[in-house]
Amino acid sequence: MRLKGQVAVITGAAAGIGLACAEEFAAEGAKVVLSDVNVARGEAAAEALQAKGHEALFIACDVGDKAQVDALIAGAVAAYGRLDCCVANAGIVHVANFLDLTEADFDRVLRVNLKGVFLTGQAAARQMVKEGHGGTIINMSSVNAELAIPAITPYVVSKGGVKQLTKVMALSLVDQGIRVNAVGPGSIKTEVFAAVASDKDKMRGILMRTPMGRAGEPREVARVCVFLASDDSSYITGQTIYPDGGRMALNYTVPVKE
Repeated sequence: MRLKGQVAVITGAAAGIGLACAEEFAAEGAKVVLSDVNVARGEAAAEALQAKGHEALFIACDVGDKAQVDALIAGAVAAYGRLDCCVANAGIVHVANFLDLTEADFDRVLRVNLKGVFLTGQAAARQMVKEGHGGTIINMSSVNAELAIPAITPYVVSKGGVKQLTKVMALSLVDQGIRVNAVGPGSIKTEVFAAVASDKDKMRGILMRTPMGRAGEPREVARVCVFLASDDSSYITGQTIYPDGGRMALNYTVPVKE
């Protein structure tokens, strides 16, 4: 098992990619601390892992609140004695025409998607430095760190920020033995994506830009996170890996199977 003995904190872990990360980390031997604002689903997810024989617990946390983030990291250490990996996955999306976008909605998205990644990574790094054994931090970015969809302006801005934040964190923490990388998924079959997938025209538009001809599975993103948390990626820091089905390499559209 690639992560045996590690303790990992995963934010936004009640569903989707975060939950897949918790499941894959646990399967690789890690003790996982799931966190989310959705308490009921988060607790159920942790209980499901426990039922499979894994060491897992849930701690509620709003990643935009420093006190709650600090309590999350402290809770993980109190339960399992150390911290080896942190996956800053929590994120939200707001859809609006650029001219109609409100300041409050712009701030709300950046509070979770960018400030939350900063607060989570800083708290995790401080604990890792205190313990003195290094560690790994994985930030959840998106292909929208490089590309752009005008209807989700604050999301695009936040993910561009995560890309640069990841570089800054990696350079700042390299002397402490802490590696920091990001993962930038393309179209992944999460609950948010389900609304798009139910619209044939929108789905066709996505697949036209995806050379592999399908949306990705949350587990496929989680496996990249496992790689970045493991010693298999020991010479990688400051990078963003894009599991996107070839989307970012594409400079035209591809035929869609009907």
